[in-house]
Amino acid sequence: MLSWASRFRLRQYVGASLWIVPLLGLVLGVVLAQCAFAAQSASWVPTVWQYSATTASGVLAAIVGAMVGLLGFVVTIGVLVVQQATGTLSPRYMRLWYRDRLQKATLATFTGTFAFAFSLLRKIEPDSVPDLGVTLAGLAVAVSLVLLLVYLNRFTHNLRPVAIADLVRRMGQDVLGRRVTVVGASTPRDGEALPHDAPVMVLRSEQGGAIQAFDVQGLRAAALRHDCVLVVTHRVGDFVPPGAVLIEVYGGTSAPGPRRLLGLVATGAERTIDQDPAFALRILVDIAIRALSPAVNDPTTAVQVLDHIEAFLYTVAGTELRRCHVLADDRGRPRLAVPGRSWEDYLQLAVTEIREYGGGSLQICRRLRALLEGLHGTVTPDRLPAVRGELALLDACVDREFRDPVRRALARTGDRQGIGGGQRPEAAPPE
Repeated sequence: MLSWASRFRLRQYVGASLWIVPLLGLVLGVVLAQCAFAAQSASWVPTVWQYSATTASGVLAAIVGAMVGLLGFVVTIGVLVVQQATGTLSPRYMRLWYRDRLQKATLATFTGTFAFAFSLLRKIEPDSVPDLGVTLAGLAVAVSLVLLLVYLNRFTHNLRPVAIADLVRRMGQDVLGRRVTVVGASTPRDGEALPHDAPVMVLRSEQGGAIQAFDVQGLRAAALRHDCVLVVTHRVGDFVPPGAVLIEVYGGTSAPGPRRLLGLVATGAERTIDQDPAFALRILVDIAIRALSPAVNDPTTAVQVLDHIEAFLYTVAGTELRRCHVLADDRGRPRLAVPGRSWEDYLQLAVTEIREYGGGSLQICRRLRALLEGLHGTVTPDRLPAVRGELALLDACVDREFRDPVRRALARTGDRQGIGGGQRPEAAPPE
């Protein structure tokens, strides 16, 4: 029986695969061709759908060739997307692009139409023509062309950095909401704390890799079953080397099976977004600093990405965050501890690299200040010190990069458009 981690990796593979859905379309095309051939003698088929053997063969042969050509065209577009993403955006974005359902549906329609037409072509005889199938093949070509146009329209628009930033931001917000719901399902009652004695068992990573996901409910159920406390020592997204401690076991009436527990933690070659909302923020920052590189030198794109980073941070600001999420049983006793990310973690990830790489850009400094000043007036008091700390770091960066007093004053002025948006009435730096 496959472990939870193996099933998770299998779902990841299927979701990112570009050949499984087209293969299903190929099989479906063959099956539908058999059905169409079996129904060729149906009395309800209109007479205008009748074809000669020569006409049917020509039409189906043309469809087969056209579908092969369209498949090659879509593959070429895919190669261009890979080049665009790795060259000017972020290679991390490719893991999200592979999941696009429209692309898989388009490829499946092409392969299905190809298999449908080719299967019918083999059954044409001088005295036997699948008239219904030839007509349906023509309709399938029309559907394929419509999907191709939708596909082209979508990817010519969505390849813009701001469109990708909007997509990644929305995915991160969705994951953040789902993760908070899962790990915050049950908390211990007052007075109950995690054990401080030495663990009775430690479970170590066998192969290493990036932690992609935990089965939170499965770990909690295992802790209940063995009457113990499980402490996960690394966060989702951390890379752990082989032999690193993944889970610590405290107390218990029986020893849990190490392989079964390790099967509740999925590791892989790279991070995924499924349980890691910070990965979305990582992609956004990557796109922004790539735009700030000397080879690209496009601070306006970085400012547009900062718009979506700010929207994501506002979602984080309205979310209850903890450095350690503790799940309890029905009686309020702690059973599972899973490390989380704090407000400081998200804020530093969002602005540090952009400030360091774009500190010499007047546009970036002004947009970063507007972002931080907006957060200063929004977040709860316990999160204000982190915002003030980032404002102080931004001030130090501005003082270091802008020696001229006039330019320094401009860089210390918040502007939501970077340059050209004007100073907001509340833009005075908070004390």
